[in-house]
Amino acid sequence: MPTNKKVVIIGPAHPLRGGLASFDERLCRQFAQQNFDPQIYTFSLQYPNFLFPGTTQYSSEPAPTDISIKIKINSVNPLNWIKIGFELKKLKPEIIVVRYWLPVMGPCLGTVLRIVKQNKYTKVVCIADNIIPHEKRFGDVAFTKYFVKPVDAFITMSAKVMNDLKKFSAKPAKQIVHPLYDNFGEAISKQEARKYLNIPQEEKIILFFGFIRKYKGLDLLLEAMKILVDGRKSMVKNETNFKPETSNIKLLIAGEFYEDRKEYDELIEKLNIANSLILRTDFIADSEVKYYLSAADFVIQPYKNATQSGVTPLAYHFEKPMLVTNVGGLPDLVPDGKVGLIAEPNPFSIALKIEELYQLGEEYFLPHLREEKKKYSWAILANTIIEI
Repeated sequence: MPTNKKVVIIGPAHPLRGGLASFDERLCRQFAQQNFDPQIYTFSLQYPNFLFPGTTQYSSEPAPTDISIKIKINSVNPLNWIKIGFELKKLKPEIIVVRYWLPVMGPCLGTVLRIVKQNKYTKVVCIADNIIPHEKRFGDVAFTKYFVKPVDAFITMSAKVMNDLKKFSAKPAKQIVHPLYDNFGEAISKQEARKYLNIPQEEKIILFFGFIRKYKGLDLLLEAMKILVDGRKSMVKNETNFKPETSNIKLLIAGEFYEDRKEYDELIEKLNIANSLILRTDFIADSEVKYYLSAADFVIQPYKNATQSGVTPLAYHFEKPMLVTNVGGLPDLVPDGKVGLIAEPNPFSIALKIEELYQLGEEYFLPHLREEKKKYSWAILANTIIEI
């Protein structure tokens, strides 16, 4: 194995919060385990506040003490981009791993990488979370074209992103599965988790987890809850095997609104399903994640469109069966009838599949989950970066 070779990860990390930061920190630890000398260059300013949809960009958790994080990059200051570019050019890491999730970051990252590549030594590998974003904005294509030019190779975690990438670059690229988020602690008992969250022990609980944005389809899930509450599923022809056993189901919504919550509040009132919801719509700190995943029976991802989802590997880690919709790369990650079920992105199909999850039961899915999760290794990601 290589020893003490320098790897720099450019992307979000503490004090920034969220899934990208957790991912980058976990990847940094993996490189350290494999005898590299890794560090993260993160943002002193990631987004101007007016571009950030949540309450704060910053974590309330203590800073990691086992990895090196340098808080240096200002995403909107070209003078800073030049400074960081020359700093990394001089540092001469063997590999730079750069995250790309939003085209607005293209000018900053593309400039830094162009300067670094002048050293004729450092190889740049991009982990592309999105190439064409969910919410399109002016400049997306131009910014992405600018970004991809100094990159040597790409890694994607869904076929959708891989196909989008081909419109911008013919450089080496490989698709792998999103590694498990195993840095949130181990699963705890459902009873302990529900006691901590003050959730009734005997309820049927499904979980919607993560930032709330339009493309994630929470409105579809709320309408599906209305169908379950009313028991209208039992009226469908040829579905007599589906008994209305989930009329007392509760939907736990855990995650911060990244858009105006008013339309969701109005929909909940219109559907008259408030008594079937448990709302925990503040940001979920890393130390709290295990309680929400452990408390649930099933994890529901009712997305309207998607590339991949960080919630899927989270559910794998905590061994929670999933329902995902048949969009983007989601079905590729959730073998139907084994680790979960696939629904069409409409309320009726989602309701029907939630009913089927309960008919099959959690225990039905566990052997498949435990076998499938073996594919979701951080070592596979790190080795792929090295090899490509």
